Amino acid sequence: MVDTATLELAKRGHPDVRANHEFAMRAIQGGTDSAVALAGKLRITKQAAAKTIATLEARGYVTRAIDAADGRRRPLLLTSHGQDMLAQGQAILDDLRRTWAEMVGGDRLADVERVLRTLVGGPVDVIDAGAWLATE
Repeated sequence: MVDTATLELAKRGHPDVRANHEFAMRAIQGGTDSAVALAGKLRITKQAAAKTIATLEARGYVTRAIDAADGRRRPLLLTSHGQDMLAQGQAILDDLRRTWAEMVGGDRLADVERVLRTLVGGPVDVIDAGAWLATE
């Protein structure tokens, strides 16, 4: 699934995105605005978070704003390029889910999703992305 989504994202103008980048950008989109906060959200080291942020900045997916209340603080924000990547990624996953529903039926797919939610204990608030962040 990840390989399929990554290949499709490349076709849609995002050839340099990996799954760990999407995890980080989703967290930033949700209000995580610093390396320390990103490290906590993704359960990775601050150094891994800083490396991911630097990569996303260099590729134009993330930028840093200026905090009017504290000029030393530079909160993270998604760029329009980053927002487009997340929208494209969501569309790709929606397409994959439709394909799976056609393959096994909507009811069976819903059953699988319910079982997976039960196995992980309901909705997952924190993404365990440590393995993804081992690579760029």
